[in-house]
Amino acid sequence: MRLSLIPREERFFDLFAEDAANVLAAARLFEAMLRTYDAPEQRAAEIRAAEHRGDEISHDIGHRLERTFVTPFDREDIHGLISALDDVLDLIEEAADTFVLYRIDAPTAVAVQQAAIVVKQCEQLHDALLHLRGFKGLESRWIEVHRLENEGDQLARQAIADLFANGGDPVGIIKWKEIYALLESAIDKCEDVANIIERITIKHA
Repeated sequence: MRLSLIPREERFFDLFAEDAANVLAAARLFEAMLRTYDAPEQRAAEIRAAEHRGDEISHDIGHRLERTFVTPFDREDIHGLISALDDVLDLIEEAADTFVLYRIDAPTAVAVQQAAIVVKQCEQLHDALLHLRGFKGLESRWIEVHRLENEGDQLARQAIADLFANGGDPVGIIKWKEIYALLESAIDKCEDVANIIERITIKHA
């Protein structure tokens, strides 16, 4: 049992959960954008607002780090966690913007599946960060994030292979290849967050 003369800054845990909730909200907005595809510009703007909110939370955590002598866990892990969550959000925002910029008429079934995987991963990450304070019982969450990453990896590989096999419009192929790659990057980045949570948990076991 660790004893400390200086109380740890417990507010960090609330901010991690808030940050993850914001990323999850953006992921759900993106999935909804693709499923309805009735107002992509409006959805993309809402996702952009969530990205700005994420920046505010990150800055808040950064300022607290500067002022806090004893942190709940290693500073580099706090930086890594916040940075990786920011990256997930940035990739969701970029994917949403790309649909608008490329004037995509309708999303493919694969893109919708990829968006759904990101949502499921973000649900697991949010749940893990809600319960991070005890550093216990989180293993099932990161295992599920890894399983979803493998699913996403196979999906993206098959989708890109199909793009070239079907010999469609070259410009269309380039657009979709980029969109699939962006969404695969978001799925991979969710796995990075899970790895950081696993590392933090093991250190405090």
